[in-house]
Amino acid sequence: MSKCIFIVGLALLAGCGGGVDPVDEYNTVKVTLPDGAVIRAEVMRREEDMRRGMMFRDSLPENRGMLFIHGSPGNYSYFMYQVKIPLDIIWMDSRNTVVEISENTPPCKTKASECPVYGGKQTALVVLELAAGQAKKHGIRLGTTISF
Repeated sequence: MSKCIFIVGLALLAGCGGGVDPVDEYNTVKVTLPDGAVIRAEVMRREEDMRRGMMFRDSLPENRGMLFIHGSPGNYSYFMYQVKIPLDIIWMDSRNTVVEISENTPPCKTKASECPVYGGKQTALVVLELAAGQAKKHGIRLGTTISF
């Protein structure tokens, strides 16, 4: 029953105008990049969601991203196993200051054990993934701040 209420509620919200699809906006936050551009990022907090990340997806629009919020600061490395598109991976500290960047990170087309690992050299709390080329386009570099 509650599932039906949720679906009906989403349908009503979709019909309220404004052109925003509430399903598309579910579990996203607005992220403001250093040049003032605002994107929507899916938020990943659960371990299983973080492990899956961008795996199996065919695209990531320029106005979208994925934000990984770790439970505590640490040295978090990422790899591109079963990710189909190149990404910019941006590590931030607890003040959302960029501490590490891997631009144009290529997909890994081999088995997981052979995939290179990126990042994890600096202490970070949050990691943002964008489509390749977006970090440069929006002025993201070490020391800049990203707001969300």
